[in-house]
Amino acid sequence: MKDLKKNCRIAVIQATPVMFDKKACLNKALNLIVQAAQEHAELIVFPELFIPGYPYGMTFGFTVGSRNADGRKDWKKYCDNSIVVPGEETKRLGEAAKAAHAYVSIGVSERDGVNGTLYNTNLVFTPEGELDAVHRKLKPTGAERVVWGDANCGYFPISQTPWGPMGSLICWESYMPLARVALYEKGVSIYISPNTNDNEEWQTSIRHIALEGHCYFVNCDMYFKREQYPAGLHCPEEIARLSETVCRGGSCVVDPYGHYVMEPVWDREEVIMADLDLDKVPASRMELDACGHYSRPDVLELRIHE
Repeated sequence: MKDLKKNCRIAVIQATPVMFDKKACLNKALNLIVQAAQEHAELIVFPELFIPGYPYGMTFGFTVGSRNADGRKDWKKYCDNSIVVPGEETKRLGEAAKAAHAYVSIGVSERDGVNGTLYNTNLVFTPEGELDAVHRKLKPTGAERVVWGDANCGYFPISQTPWGPMGSLICWESYMPLARVALYEKGVSIYISPNTNDNEEWQTSIRHIALEGHCYFVNCDMYFKREQYPAGLHCPEEIARLSETVCRGGSCVVDPYGHYVMEPVWDREEVIMADLDLDKVPASRMELDACGHYSRPDVLELRIHE
């Protein structure tokens, strides 16, 4: 492990997207980056699918073996508000990261620039404004598979930061043990998890992962309410069945010993600031380094097809 910069000031953005509106989501993200920069953030993290929001509870007219025309219209609206990478939106996000002198991680719905497939994607920009990492979700979870495709590139990109290697897995990708190991094998010291998961069980999992990987686990979640779905969708009965608060948040940071650096924040938008002590990463690996001295590569081997 190379020497690490000791301190990292992080802003975890628990925010509400402007549902199905990529321009408004982008403008909100740009304003939040400025706000975090004013707090001297060096790393700014947004949730999964912040542009253009997570269409929780919607079926887009899919049932086994059939679709319907109204659902297709809603999907087209979501598709139109997904972004091409690289494109105008990534250009402006890169400019914002450069102005903030910070790394920026943000989840987007990516629209393939050649074909019609959407991907659940996480982007990382450097303080120089470069698009450094594009990670597509390996396996969309459950009914997400009717909206986004399986990743076909960019499986486990790593950003080489002053605080060590930084990577991301999106939401339930972190329940894939071998995907976690793929990041551990790259020495990840900051593990970013953009997600839409406010389940109690998730908090147990992320503390385990931080301890297992002896890394900082950055849990960045959304907060949004039923009333924030746009008017004009063709599934009012689906929206009406949702709880008033669709996702409660729960964003937090866990240190390499499995302890909260900042406790989960619930039921509100907030720019959550924390200071990470990177000395804890190598120190915590003294007795357990999952892909180093506490491994048996002669017995157990992971093959990754990057």
